[in-house]
Amino acid sequence: MKVLLINGSPHDKGCTYTALNEIAGVLNQEGIETDIYYIGLDPIAPCRACGACKNIGKCVIDDKVNSFVEYAKDFDGYVIGSPVHYAAMSGGAVPFLHRAFFSGKSVFRHKPGAAIVSARRAGTTTTLDQLNKYFMINEMPVISGRYWNMVHGSNPDEVKKDEEGMQNMRVLAKNFAWHLKCLEAGLNAGIIPPEAETPIRTNFIR
Repeated sequence: MKVLLINGSPHDKGCTYTALNEIAGVLNQEGIETDIYYIGLDPIAPCRACGACKNIGKCVIDDKVNSFVEYAKDFDGYVIGSPVHYAAMSGGAVPFLHRAFFSGKSVFRHKPGAAIVSARRAGTTTTLDQLNKYFMINEMPVISGRYWNMVHGSNPDEVKKDEEGMQNMRVLAKNFAWHLKCLEAGLNAGIIPPEAETPIRTNFIR
């Protein structure tokens, strides 16, 4: 089993990475492989809402989002981490995740996901809500810790001193590992995910 941890921070080894690395360490102890994927600083074009991905199976904008989705399909679960910018996820993560989860919907469906955020002070719960919506719209079980999945600090050393936050990262990792093992046991017992229904789209104004 493998979990992909996505670092949506502009800083590759900053506060968000510190929290993700704590999760990865526990998952490894549980016998689960991990990789931390850094979104990076390359400009990412926003979704064009063209719908072409539904026909060609990938985003029409052929950049690192497509290569990420191709890479991500071999993983069994996902953890998305982002710092808090203006009480929301980082500006670079927004277009990247919008396009990845829309064009790669079938890759993520029914696989577990978890969101974690880092902040100096506030805006964490709104950012968690924003990130969790990627999982919910793709029918993904949302894995939690024992509190909101957040750490606080202005730098990695301060994050490490957030004992409650770092403990919650470890609890989250153990819950994630348990869920993956339960899924594997279910599949081995012949329990398969439900078939997708044809989407019904209704408008509020008729």
